Amino acid sequence: MLRKIQPKKNQPHGGSFAIVASRYNARYVDAMLRAAKAELWRADVSRIQIVRVPGAYEIPVVAKRLARTSPGLSAIICLGVILRGQTVHAAHIGEAVNRALMEIQLAHEIPVIHEVLLLENEAQACARCLNPKHNRGTEAAQTALAMARVLKSLQS
Repeated sequence: MLRKIQPKKNQPHGGSFAIVASRYNARYVDAMLRAAKAELWRADVSRIQIVRVPGAYEIPVVAKRLARTSPGLSAIICLGVILRGQTVHAAHIGEAVNRALMEIQLAHEIPVIHEVLLLENEAQACARCLNPKHNRGTEAAQTALAMARVLKSLQS
């Protein structure tokens, strides 16, 4: 069952965020991207950098480059949609992206928010990406804001 995303009263954040978004399955990813940007703007962030890549498999290399070369970045949000087909290809892509994003987050000590969705079908994509009550882009931005606050609190 999908959990309804609760609107957050965001305190002004000011931080700098990056979003790496796949162009593949653009209908769904673009909806998540719009929702994530809107949530970050509501939090009054200082900067949002958007980088588009061809597909989900290409997201980790860009996330790693951003983590390594963008000082002061509060978090990186990764958005993509992988739809299962009749082969195991989608599972392999999903597993590789999952592992790579975790490693980037740990190596660079920056939140890497993983919303590269591995879904069974377009109905699941519609429910998670096009429905504003369950949009994973909004949820990704809320998580990025929360994690940026947590890590900032640990600096002292």
